[in-house]
Amino acid sequence: MAKKETYKIILSGGGTGGHIYPAVAIANELKSRYPNAEFLFVGAKDRMEMEKVPQAGYNIEGLWISGIQRKLTLKNAMFPIKLISSLWKARKIVSAFKPDFAIGTGGFASGPLLHVAASKGIPTLIQEQNSFPGITNKLLAKKVNKICVAYDGLERFFPKDKIVKTGNPVRKGLLNIEDKTVEAKNFFNLKHGKNTLLVIGGSLGSRRINQLIEKELDFLDMQNVQIIWQCGKLYYQQYKIYNNTKNVQVYEFLNNMDFAYAAADIIVSRAGASSVSELCIVGKPVIFIPSPNVAEDHQTKNAMAIVEKDAALLIKEEDLDADFQNKFSQLVSSSEKQKALGANIKKLALVNATNDIVKEVENLLKK
Repeated sequence: MAKKETYKIILSGGGTGGHIYPAVAIANELKSRYPNAEFLFVGAKDRMEMEKVPQAGYNIEGLWISGIQRKLTLKNAMFPIKLISSLWKARKIVSAFKPDFAIGTGGFASGPLLHVAASKGIPTLIQEQNSFPGITNKLLAKKVNKICVAYDGLERFFPKDKIVKTGNPVRKGLLNIEDKTVEAKNFFNLKHGKNTLLVIGGSLGSRRINQLIEKELDFLDMQNVQIIWQCGKLYYQQYKIYNNTKNVQVYEFLNNMDFAYAAADIIVSRAGASSVSELCIVGKPVIFIPSPNVAEDHQTKNAMAIVEKDAALLIKEEDLDADFQNKFSQLVSSSEKQKALGANIKKLALVNATNDIVKEVENLLKK
């Protein structure tokens, strides 16, 4: 039965899809339980959340904030000014909205917002998607009430008594993809009985993965695979010439991710935290190619947490030319290896993450 409480809930997270989609999933679950609740998102002014959150049906306010670059740049010189400006604006937003609860899912904007909320005594929760936390959540850990995590071993970074292992929220449509295989292959006009490779490089695409696939198209054709290649918004104009050649379909973005996963026999993917969580639920053999260009090499650490349990393969970017053909041909030719990797990765899935996070929110609200 839906509850009548009119809670006001503020959520902050962004910069990448991996911080935005969990925040939206948590808001949707809270909204289904508390239809009268009010929601406000806070993001970074020039990042993708300013477009994606309104598309999901929520209001958003933008802060003038960005991360610290690892090189000495003008952006770094501006950082203290942006931080002061963001803290000032976050104070104004919190004073005006008067939230009962604040949730952060990582990314730079969540720092000032959660800092202000916690210092005003508002109950706060952060959700850390990665196996190695970012700087924002490490700094917030001392102030917030609860920290929901997706990996073991995070007491190295966070106070142990605040940690709850919930997993990462994922899109609801991914929970029963086994039933969709035939429908999905028909949707993409794929041949039944032929191995399908799904290539995904994150929401914007991955230059290095795209270069690899382009270079290996003849090899992949010889392996008798058909390819669904999501090359990303930034690269579509460059790679669309391969559309419908050698059993290849090129997409800028895949709106039907459940069908893409259902149609796939093998997946090549980046190792962002949300992707890794989704791939555990999907339960297919995966070759991770982590991005080396993310803070603190998160993606390699996320992928290693899976590889160490014999649940996926990993090829570092610098080893692609030497290792890809060898590893791929061994995998595609062994249905036993495919089955074992798929079964092992599925064991790591935490399918109730969104519910478990919302349960923690409700417990804190009741207090």
